[in-house]
Amino acid sequence: MTPSPPLSSAHTGSRISLVRYRDAEDWTEGVAAEIAALLGKEIQRSGHARLLLSGGTTPRPVYETLADNEQLDWSRLEVGLVDERWLSPDDSDSNAWLVRNSLMRHIDGAHFEPLVRPGLPLAECVHAANVHAQHAAAPCLAVLGMGGDGHTASLFPGSLSLPKVMSSQLLYASLDATGCAGANKWPLRITLTPAGLARADNRMLLLRGKDKLEVLEAALDGHDPMEYPIRVAMDLPGPQLRVHWCA
Repeated sequence: MTPSPPLSSAHTGSRISLVRYRDAEDWTEGVAAEIAALLGKEIQRSGHARLLLSGGTTPRPVYETLADNEQLDWSRLEVGLVDERWLSPDDSDSNAWLVRNSLMRHIDGAHFEPLVRPGLPLAECVHAANVHAQHAAAPCLAVLGMGGDGHTASLFPGSLSLPKVMSSQLLYASLDATGCAGANKWPLRITLTPAGLARADNRMLLLRGKDKLEVLEAALDGHDPMEYPIRVAMDLPGPQLRVHWCA
């Protein structure tokens, strides 16, 4: 097999638009500025905006920089999650905790909608997430990450429940990633489905490091989302997946 050509610094293909940055500082500022511009445009257009965020260490500096933006009317923003570990929102390993402590605590007036509701079992949390998402405005942006196995959101390759989640017409679903290395010690998840991700007007992927770029290149070399679930985000209709990368 002929290896795929390296992605250019301003690669634009049919599936993604890739932007490279010189260093982490430029990456953080550039991503935060693009998110702010999309939110501002949506607030101006419709009077409000809904933003879905991912967890992990990669996006934290972006969220902290975004919180410094003094031009946005934060009271017109609702923030939700792309996915969540089956943990209390107060657990420091949860995505809710990350978003609260990197973004929400530094801005005034925005509403945050976690996926896990303390006291409710997993199935009821998923039901509540779907009810809310179905009645809320469509997200103007979903900010995604990608693991070294090609997963995005909590769509882990090799999960026994992945085929069911991939075909679901609901916006959120539970997923058991037991045995999937990328899930670490948190196999139970609530995640956006492809149907839920399709509802977002824009999709953005944040990547750091050469290894992640190589995974992205491998994913671009095929179309089976069961092998690399990030392909779901690449192949949905609508605007191209916007990929921001630096070493």
